[in-house]
Amino acid sequence: MAEKKIKIVVSGPYAAGKTQFINTISEIETVKTEARTTKVGEKEKKDHTTVAMDFGRIKIDDEHTLYLFGTPGQSRFDFMWDILGKGMVGLVVLVDSTDPATFHEARRIINFFESKYPAPFVVGCNKQDLKGAWSPEDIRTALDLGEEIKVLPLVAT
Repeated sequence: MAEKKIKIVVSGPYAAGKTQFINTISEIETVKTEARTTKVGEKEKKDHTTVAMDFGRIKIDDEHTLYLFGTPGQSRFDFMWDILGKGMVGLVVLVDSTDPATFHEARRIINFFESKYPAPFVVGCNKQDLKGAWSPEDIRTALDLGEEIKVLPLVAT
């Protein structure tokens, strides 16, 4: 039987942990397109940022392989959402549980993909190991998500 390639998009606000998540779960070295962070307010969080996409792969079995496409987190690169969303069958939205100021951006990302590329999605509440992390249930409420959506605790490292 031919291998089934399953495209999953990993998205979320800036510094939510998308690249680290793909690095952690991919069986291949993550293909990254990064540049030095230059904007004030962003370079204090991290030195480099994704400018096009991250790519990873997980072979499930002989017939199924997940292809992971990570989106850039900075809004000036949100045109990549449309490019990476084509053909996706699932979405992982990562949220920095310690940074509620980014929750509105996470909701904007969810709204975009729901309207343009409807597919099942989950929300990963990253950085749950850090002080001040919001609980998944509080993040569900903040993002106005129904009970049918999986909102999961996560530590991407």
